[in-house]
Amino acid sequence: MKFLIAPDSFKGTYSAAEVAAHIAAGVRKNGGAASELPVADGGEGTYEILCDTLGAELIEVETVGPWDDPLRASYALAADGTALIGLAAASGITLPCSGERSAITADTYGTGLLMADAALRGATEIVVAAGGSATTDGGTGAVAAIEGNGGLRGAKVVVLSDVATVFEDAATVFGPQKGASPEQVAVLTERLHKQAAAYPRDPRGIPRTGAAGGFSGGMWAQYGAELVSGAEFILDAVGFDSYAAEADAIVVGEGRLDSQTGQGKIISAILARNPGKPVYAVVGSIHADLGGYADNFAGIIVATDTDAMQRAGQQLAMMQPQPST
Repeated sequence: MKFLIAPDSFKGTYSAAEVAAHIAAGVRKNGGAASELPVADGGEGTYEILCDTLGAELIEVETVGPWDDPLRASYALAADGTALIGLAAASGITLPCSGERSAITADTYGTGLLMADAALRGATEIVVAAGGSATTDGGTGAVAAIEGNGGLRGAKVVVLSDVATVFEDAATVFGPQKGASPEQVAVLTERLHKQAAAYPRDPRGIPRTGAAGGFSGGMWAQYGAELVSGAEFILDAVGFDSYAAEADAIVVGEGRLDSQTGQGKIISAILARNPGKPVYAVVGSIHADLGGYADNFAGIIVATDTDAMQRAGQQLAMMQPQPST
């Protein structure tokens, strides 16, 4: 029996590659066959997976963080002219701050510097994974950096995200996660409306324009960026359909299986593409109220550490798959 092990990361604990490796080790220990295919949905881990897939060269440059602290950050440039930038590299919420760590002042200027550098080096397509930002600046910081450093030189921009939030809701939906108080959320929301009105075209009301505090909307409004599902982009990039066709069963995974899983996340994308194979889920935890969503899986196993992941793989190898419905 051959398993396709295609998990997302367990946020904050294990990368998708680590999860896949431990589950696969358990499958093989009990005599099963396993192919490891780490995946992501535009958030955490997306940049790393795309770099591995495309075999891109890492470029390290001087830039600034979300609070203007100097830092060195990397992006990747593939031979075909595709640049891969993780927004969190220069605009991430975990980056150091020498002053006040404010949700109001955090901006995407540093990410714009990376984009401008990629364009200068000949990138024809700049793909930005929008997860993990500290910012709610509507992309204005990035636009200022790009325009002040030679522009995009004709490069196409693609922004990957796992949310469909509209531009004007970015602060309301994500601001509290970035440390914004209710009063600051109101200030940020008012600012987003003013920014939207100032762009060449208005991003308000357009799905996916609210990702990374409106960064995606700024790129759409200023540069005509393509805003796409990170999950679908990743599945295409790693060749998921070919791997799935050769497997007897598919194993998905993420840190928490809950009501959000079916809304643009990688597991829902895999289920939609499933070519009739049984799908098992290995997860860090399960929300009490999954409703009928649990019926999508032939089995769900909770695994909170690497030993448990290997045991899950062993358990899977002993199962006789049933056709999916």
